[in-house]
Amino acid sequence: MKKYLNISEVSELLDIKEYIIRYWDSIDPKTNKLRVEGISTKSKKGTRYFNKENIIKLKKMKAFVYENGKHNNSLRLAHRLVSMSYKNKKPEYSSKNITYIDNPENAKKINQILKKMRIVVKLNNNY
Repeated sequence: MKKYLNISEVSELLDIKEYIIRYWDSIDPKTNKLRVEGISTKSKKGTRYFNKENIIKLKKMKAFVYENGKHNNSLRLAHRLVSMSYKNKKPEYSSKNITYIDNPENAKKINQILKKMRIVVKLNNNY
């Protein structure tokens, strides 16, 4: 594998549309901060390149945002979960459960939030 991949190579590799990767890697006009930090390396001209660490983070983002093939609307929650795993907390997750090895209370809180989010999304989809 090359040291850096371009956005089209990463898009194909991870099966994520390029515009979604660009959105995640763009600046939120409300906060003037990156929506998700650390998912690309930019050249001086602004071209996005992705190393192994960036690709791992994108894979985790995709897993959280598109859990069970369904789109979860909280990019912020997904980013927080991925960021937590980068602070030496390695999450183990399945389709219905997220558990943190070092703190079971985190898993309980996160599962409660996800359950509420699923209910809200389901209600919105019914209208």
